[in-house]
Amino acid sequence: MFINQFGSSRAKETVEKVNTHIRACVKDAMDEQIIRDFTRNTVITYTVPAKKSEEKHLSYKESQMLLKEIWKNIDNGLGYSLLLLGLTSGMRFGEMVGLTRKDFDFQKNTIRINKTWGYMKRHPEGFGPTKNEQSVRTITMNPTVMAHFKKLFKTMPTNIHQLVFYSPTSKYKVISNTNANKLLKKTLSKLGITPISIHGLRHTHASVLLYKNVSIHYVSERLGHGDIDTTLREYTHVIKELREKDDQATVKIFEKMIG
Repeated sequence: MFINQFGSSRAKETVEKVNTHIRACVKDAMDEQIIRDFTRNTVITYTVPAKKSEEKHLSYKESQMLLKEIWKNIDNGLGYSLLLLGLTSGMRFGEMVGLTRKDFDFQKNTIRINKTWGYMKRHPEGFGPTKNEQSVRTITMNPTVMAHFKKLFKTMPTNIHQLVFYSPTSKYKVISNTNANKLLKKTLSKLGITPISIHGLRHTHASVLLYKNVSIHYVSERLGHGDIDTTLREYTHVIKELREKDDQATVKIFEKMIG
């Protein structure tokens, strides 16, 4: 009954994700012989069509437009710094709001990701673990973005946890996911671009790298995916486009050799 009600206004992937979490809890309870498995043979019900992969991210040209618009407004609030980081790092939202000042190495231009911050009711309060073991990573950033944060740290007030995206008025003490999404939507609408979510910036980051022929193994590591299969599955649409380009390049290589 719960799944039917929950799925009456949501996409298949959302319902499947919730059902998976419930099943994990049930499995633990079964191992302790507390309950029987009531999730077995559950039929997933949903009404909202899942978004196509290409709808979850911006094109290369759109991402260029967004980056320039963010940079133009970078001094108009901490939210723009969050959007900047999301687009140029590919981090998950929980990883970004979990960043502290000491995670930034301005000599090496790297950011260390080893924790998250609870920004929703269902999350643990305060600092929490990353999504998986592979999500603990250090990523290299471009100097311009790092210089911005170095300057920002000199002017913004400190807080007890040294959080970068601290917000004293927010319920969870960091920039809320809702407000971040509103700012992104406002910015994209201004540019005449169909809005995506904050998580869509992560997909955009990966898609841009793949489009520019960055190794999929590197992209997988940078995103903190559990395995490369996750990367291949999520970015099939980009890989397909690249394969078509590789087909043309291969034909030209041997044509040139023969000619």
